[in-house]
Amino acid sequence: MKKTKWFKSKNYGWGWYPATWQGWLVLFTFLVIEIWNFMWLDSISHSNSDTLRLFLIQSIVLTLVLIAICYKTGEKPRWRWGK
Repeated sequence: MKKTKWFKSKNYGWGWYPATWQGWLVLFTFLVIEIWNFMWLDSISHSNSDTLRLFLIQSIVLTLVLIAICYKTGEKPRWRWGK
């Protein structure tokens, strides 16, 4: 059984784009968590700088998790300049 890659390499630059429903689900989940995270942090923090600092730290962690998922389930990334 051949495994389908959830993410394909971009034709220009470095990175991925979703290629299957699983990839789209991962990306959608990432965006929902980011939005929910910001709204939650904004409701519990005492100042704008607290919200921003905590959101930035958590966003970096979530982005690293997304990159790890893309790397594990997608094509190997490399710099590309067209086909």
